[in-house]
Amino acid sequence: YSCVPPAKASQTSVNRITRSSSSQARTHDGTESRAHSGLGCYGKQRRKQTDPSLAQNLSQMSVSGQNCEGTETRADGEPSLEGQFFTSEPDQPSHAAKSPSCGGLTTIARLMKLGRCKKVLVVAGAGISTASGIPDFRTPGTGLYANLEKFNVPYPEAIFNIDYFSNDPQPFFSLAKALYPGSHRPNYIHYFIRMLHHKGLLLRVYTQNIDGLEKVCGIPDDKVVEAHGSFATASCHLCYTPFPAEDAKVDIMNDKVPVCSFCSATVKPDVVFFGEDLPQKYFLHTKDFPKADLLIIMGTSLQIEPCASLVNTVRSSVPRLLLNRHAVGAFDQVPLRRGDHMELGDLEVTVRRFADLLGWNHEIQDLMRSHEAAVSLNSKLSIFVSSWTVMTLFLLMQSIGALVSCCSPPLTASRGRSSDGDTDSETDSKSSTSYNSNQ
Repeated sequence: YSCVPPAKASQTSVNRITRSSSSQARTHDGTESRAHSGLGCYGKQRRKQTDPSLAQNLSQMSVSGQNCEGTETRADGEPSLEGQFFTSEPDQPSHAAKSPSCGGLTTIARLMKLGRCKKVLVVAGAGISTASGIPDFRTPGTGLYANLEKFNVPYPEAIFNIDYFSNDPQPFFSLAKALYPGSHRPNYIHYFIRMLHHKGLLLRVYTQNIDGLEKVCGIPDDKVVEAHGSFATASCHLCYTPFPAEDAKVDIMNDKVPVCSFCSATVKPDVVFFGEDLPQKYFLHTKDFPKADLLIIMGTSLQIEPCASLVNTVRSSVPRLLLNRHAVGAFDQVPLRRGDHMELGDLEVTVRRFADLLGWNHEIQDLMRSHEAAVSLNSKLSIFVSSWTVMTLFLLMQSIGALVSCCSPPLTASRGRSSDGDTDSETDSKSSTSYNSNQ
């Protein structure tokens, strides 16, 4: 597999999907894949309730984010059902704030401990990297999109628009400086995903991130699908000629625009822009999602297609767990699937609690320490090897210089007086006279 976007290879026999910021994912055969809107798997709509009295009772139940322990009491002394159910009228979905089903984390943790979930899929977004110091995109005031006013972009997503990049690449390069791998380290959430792999439960992680932290924390390459590309490679955005990724990084970090040596167009890292084809590795989802038995969605707004609709392609009987700050996508609609669970709040805190329920917390902590120690050792070894290489080259140059000095003919004596007191000119004159007399 190559990280180069598939637009660079002529593959007419495979389906192509482009990244889109709308609620629709348009394929290249002209069809549209619409986002899920409360329908069952594969577009089958849930059966509506036909009992009028039951439907009326359900429509009166409201939604709340209260704790499920205990119930409230109304003024008339009857127990209140508020906070225990989320529902809607059959044809008019409610948009009130919804909370997870009670004990969602506990339920999923119990299923995993019982061995019911052995093929776990993870769909991850920018929210899993905020604890590593990388801002997400859409948080008001602190997100990356909120800090682009100085570039006067027409709309925030324009920095990932390939046409806008062709005219003005500087906004993207400024953003790329904050996202380039190497300046940030994985956090607890990344290691939780790695622990899923360590336990033999991870089927695949589909990440929308381009920071590469999933691989940095030790998740194997074959278990990671970077749906939006990565910084691992770079190429010309016009003719797709490969360009050394490190050279592109040096130019970008020094506020220079890398230029293609073949057509003089702008070079960019192989990050997928809106309108560009997704990597061919993304199409593993056609095999992965039908056989998954648990889907964990974390740290994503589910606003970018086609990943937003991807979460709706698991079987309707498969439990889905959303770990996020807010309800998003299909989880912000009703009715939800029977096996849907949400846990809203700070993502790292939630994941730590999930690990505690699974009994993995100490193992994850040990994994983090051992991996950080290995990274630190590799860094020191790299510095040592670099220093040793420099010193070796220095000694080698000295040895070569000494060898050249030994093998070269003796140098001409410096001009001055000879040992018998004659000057150089007098000595030369005597030598010439002696030579003539011999003749």
